[in-house]
Amino acid sequence: MQLRDSELTKYIGGANATFLNAIIRGFTFVLDLGRTIGTAIRRGVSGNACGF
Repeated sequence: MQLRDSELTKYIGGANATFLNAIIRGFTFVLDLGRTIGTAIRRGVSGNACGF
């Protein structure tokens, strides 16, 4: 199936879902990073860090 240029400008695809997925993944990454840093700080302050 071939689309003309005028039809391509009207085409709405899955770009919105991809964009939202990227935003949600970014928020999840930031939350996980904060949780990891917070846990490391809390374990370091309380002295419950694992020894090697």
